[in-house]
Amino acid sequence: MFKKVPMTLRGFNKLKSELNKLKYITRPSIVEAISNARQLGDLKENAEYHAAREEQSFCENKICEIENKLLCSEIIDVTKIPFRGIVIFGATVTVLQICTNNIFMYTIVGDDEANCKEYSISVYSPMSRALIGRKKNDTITVSTPTGSVEYLIKKIEYI
Repeated sequence: MFKKVPMTLRGFNKLKSELNKLKYITRPSIVEAISNARQLGDLKENAEYHAAREEQSFCENKICEIENKLLCSEIIDVTKIPFRGIVIFGATVTVLQICTNNIFMYTIVGDDEANCKEYSISVYSPMSRALIGRKKNDTITVSTPTGSVEYLIKKIEYI
């Protein structure tokens, strides 16, 4: 029995695209590189051959990893869930950091989709765990390595 892993539809499609690129572009080019390296002579001392084989191993492992992730994924499309005014997986939440008055907007996503540059945070992060199940105008406290930080939930969207 596989443990289901939550994932947004966007994250699922991104992984599927990466898998197709690995299978239909990267893998064939590696096979060609191995074939070309074989023609260079003695395989024991052929650096190009060994490098291509190592790249092939990495590629095959990545393909297997992505296939397993897709197999275990539970796709959650937040736009199809009726808005109940609470923070759930896939929600985009605007918060105010109380001590600095800075405003941040985070989208709660699966582990593989998390990207701090895009303000997408893992459902398993301390911030997400503090947000999930809360409502607009709730105050949350997030434990960080430098201490506790309080936030006020300003807006919740299912986009």
